[in-house]
Amino acid sequence: MSAALFSGELVRLAALNPEEAARGFHQWNQDADYILPLDGDPPRLYSLRQHKEWEEKWLEKEGPPRMYSFAIRTLAEDKPIGFVATWDINWNNGESFVSIGIGEAQYRSRGYGTDAMRLMLAFCFRELNLRRVSLFVFETNERGQRSYRKNGFVVEGKLREAVLRDGQRWSWVMMGVLRQEWEALQVEKSR
Repeated sequence: MSAALFSGELVRLAALNPEEAARGFHQWNQDADYILPLDGDPPRLYSLRQHKEWEEKWLEKEGPPRMYSFAIRTLAEDKPIGFVATWDINWNNGESFVSIGIGEAQYRSRGYGTDAMRLMLAFCFRELNLRRVSLFVFETNERGQRSYRKNGFVVEGKLREAVLRDGQRWSWVMMGVLRQEWEALQVEKSR
């Protein structure tokens, strides 16, 4: 297996270290710009100990994996800046969802997330043999939608007014990419 599978132009994907991940998530979850667009649940604040216990429990799970999660680390400083995961893997149909979060604010909108997602999709399509990958993104998260489009995602639908945030209703945009679409994009980029 090529080391390039986990190494991109700006970042590399690494195993999650429970202690390091707990410190990162504990800090990042207090940043509204990070936590609010991440999912539709009301934000929760956990102690450092709770974050660490959750990470350790997740890593100890046995059986066929339905989730692969990686730390996103910068190539230049080897600094952990976020996470990327594929989850709810349906092995029979060859599909999953992905999530990504860049917790360190100074690394947002600078290509780090796009690079990490490219690596994750390569892992999903080339190593896990999936045929499609989907995600949900808030309609107001234009930065995220631009990044996802760069990796071949297309809008497939909208869950109207599905999330309550700060007393206001927002819609989820569902995006997806098929393996053949992603592969064609890689060929196009290599020209």
